[in-house]
Amino acid sequence: MHKEYILTQEDVDILNTKKGLKAILSKEPFNIEKAVRYAKYEKKLKKLQVELIRLQTWAIAENERIIVIFEGRDAAGKGGAIRRATERMNPRHLRIVALPKPTEDEKTQWYFQRYVKQFPKAGEIVFFDRSWYNRAVVEPVNGFCTDDEHETFMNQVNDFERMITESGIRLVKIYMSISKREQAKRFEDIKSNPLKQWKMTAVDEKAQELWDVYTKYKKKMFEKTKLGVVEWKIIRANKKTFARVDAIKHVLNSIPYDKNREV
Repeated sequence: MHKEYILTQEDVDILNTKKGLKAILSKEPFNIEKAVRYAKYEKKLKKLQVELIRLQTWAIAENERIIVIFEGRDAAGKGGAIRRATERMNPRHLRIVALPKPTEDEKTQWYFQRYVKQFPKAGEIVFFDRSWYNRAVVEPVNGFCTDDEHETFMNQVNDFERMITESGIRLVKIYMSISKREQAKRFEDIKSNPLKQWKMTAVDEKAQELWDVYTKYKKKMFEKTKLGVVEWKIIRANKKTFARVDAIKHVLNSIPYDKNREV
């Protein structure tokens, strides 16, 4: 037996809004508790998005350069969190970067070079949906780089990020963490949904099988980079709505923007 959910006056008020009614009608099967929770999430998200616009307005006015990188296992919700963070912001002053596999020319270059090309100009925020940290975890796990290439990256990454921050760029690093069971559940959802099937890659197909190997390299990455200039924010992402809110809050807390600026 499920415990009966008792509506508070706050719950009633939030359900009696457009977002509340949408939450009630969109949840199948009907679940009033989930509808309340989702409506509250939408309300909180809107407030945070206003703050993101305020941060962006400050960044444009002050010629700030900001990089926010999202890392995490496949299906951890990196793309969804980025979309929620950026959907209300001015698209002329931000970019979302999700690089494909390197070209033959890029393979001959310094590893970080193709990422540096994507760095922000004055007044711009760049969100990386996966970043140079591909070489820390995804590439060695899947045999896309040699052991020597991986070792070279690990020896260079802290100095690379020190140079980034010393040049005046603000760097935020977020790692979305999910359980093995949740990843499997999300993969099944992707495979069964015609609108999402394009997301499933050959790398994704092997992610469950290689779970423990990913864990080993992830731990190496955290151990090495804890000596760096920017700490990771690890976000528990089994609940997508909570994770998106936490990710946006971390971005806002990491940048000393003018919280009183008009938007």
